[in-house]
Amino acid sequence: MRILVVEDDPILSHHLKVQLSELGNQVQVALTAKEGFYQATNYPIDVAIVDLGLPDQDGMSLIQSLRDEGLKAPILILTARVNWQDKVEGLNAGADDYLVKPFQKEELVARLDALVRRSAGFVKPQITSGKLELDLAAKQLSMNGVPMEITAFEYLILEYLMRHCHEVVAKQRLLDVIYGDKEGDPNTIEVMVSRLRKKLTKEGLENPIATIRGQGYKFNLPCS
Repeated sequence: MRILVVEDDPILSHHLKVQLSELGNQVQVALTAKEGFYQATNYPIDVAIVDLGLPDQDGMSLIQSLRDEGLKAPILILTARVNWQDKVEGLNAGADDYLVKPFQKEELVARLDALVRRSAGFVKPQITSGKLELDLAAKQLSMNGVPMEITAFEYLILEYLMRHCHEVVAKQRLLDVIYGDKEGDPNTIEVMVSRLRKKLTKEGLENPIATIRGQGYKFNLPCS
């Protein structure tokens, strides 16, 4: 799962990142509502965990803003507030579940898994460009129904580019998609994009990924 944690407590957010990452998840952390909004609307996520007591904006308002922006991923509220009125308000704002601190890691993971399973029917299962199909559930690329061999990092890059079809995507953003908050070598993006371009061109696709000098890359074919 790709999980976004919006939590202003640096100790708790760090623990969440470590614990959830150990289970094989990709975890991004935002310490403010502004940062959380940016990450949720610019990077693909499967589920978001949002604390209500954020320093720059109430979590309720952030959730409402994300839903207004069109975010479909499920949202779980994580908070110390125990009033049932807060729970109702959070659910009405657009959250899908509510977990009160302190909590057990096992319960959090179970709730996240359940949210993602329930939302699967509402998430578009694939992105297509002519005969090219990216299966988001199986993490598989195919051409004319025949699976193509690409690496896990190549898949992440292609998925992000196709999700932002015809938008110029900065190299740094692709680095963030692959490495999260760890440092990565920008040259690896050039190498992986070059490999992807060659594989797609070999299948008869003309100029599938364009390099925009000084800006980044864009998927250059129509998507649906």
